[in-house]
Amino acid sequence: MKVLIVNNMAPFIWGGAEELAVNLQKNLIIAGHDAEIMRIPFQWEPASRIPSQMLLTRTLEVFNTDHVIALKFPAYLVRHHRKSLWLLHQYRQAYDLYDVGQTNLPADQTGADIRKAIINADNESFAESRHIYTNSEVTRKRLLKYNGFDSQVLLPPVNDPEAFTGGQFDDYIFAGGRVNGMKRQYLLLQALAKADKRVKLIIAGPPESPADTQQLNAIIEEFSLQDRVKLDLRFLPRATYVDYVNRALAVAYIPFDEDSLGYVAMEAATARKALITTTDSGGILGLVTPGETGWRAEPTAESLAEVMNAVFESKTRTKQYGEGAQALWNGLGINWPETIEALLK
Repeated sequence: MKVLIVNNMAPFIWGGAEELAVNLQKNLIIAGHDAEIMRIPFQWEPASRIPSQMLLTRTLEVFNTDHVIALKFPAYLVRHHRKSLWLLHQYRQAYDLYDVGQTNLPADQTGADIRKAIINADNESFAESRHIYTNSEVTRKRLLKYNGFDSQVLLPPVNDPEAFTGGQFDDYIFAGGRVNGMKRQYLLLQALAKADKRVKLIIAGPPESPADTQQLNAIIEEFSLQDRVKLDLRFLPRATYVDYVNRALAVAYIPFDEDSLGYVAMEAATARKALITTTDSGGILGLVTPGETGWRAEPTAESLAEVMNAVFESKTRTKQYGEGAQALWNGLGINWPETIEALLK
């Protein structure tokens, strides 16, 4: 079967969705299919240009393809007679983030019209899709609430589980992944300033903008954290990233209300690492069971500082939480062969 994976593309930005698409392609080929990725450029600023980009995607004609797997807005607007959605992201600024005022849509009739266009286009695309899968229970519930479409949760597998062997426990908490305001690495630094001096932190991953780098450096300078934190702000070689995870005492992932569990959390669980998150972090809460696999802090520096201290107060307990995280993840039975089978139904 010829399978086309359709995803968005923002120049020089690479994250979990891009990793998922590449590994989906690889595993489709392993399963005996021909597979390619089509990346459609999408720029969400200014918001006034979103409708024209939606129209561009909607008018694309996909040919010489037996099956389409679409991942994100607006890529999933593409037309095809046999299209399945593995829904990673809707345009949340038109949905839940719009409701709480965290949107880039104009606060006038123009913004209301753009939002209506997004919702209508989404509903039309969802209605014509063969199957709709979501990457977490959070995404499933949001889709049902705002669009009225039910779906099946299909968690993404870890891409290279054999690499995440764990076994080492150095004296640091690791926070990996893209660096930006929504991932809230700045909050970890603010918490570190309030935590015990023995607590150390490594933040590693590509910053989304120079402002993100400047913010972290400013906090480090303000609280004199230079000897307690390491910033490795770049697109990491895979071996470097894996080493950071495998040697961590615990792994922190505290995005604001994120759809997915997050690759860094899934990989940490695979490596038997205790998890730190916050009560408003979204999908990752499905992996973090207090007292069993890690800690759920309130999204404040004070609460996170208490959790950071707890990681170091009893390393035996921290290691036990890591064992629990691995057991929970492995118990879900997620693997690529069954994932591919579902997506091609």
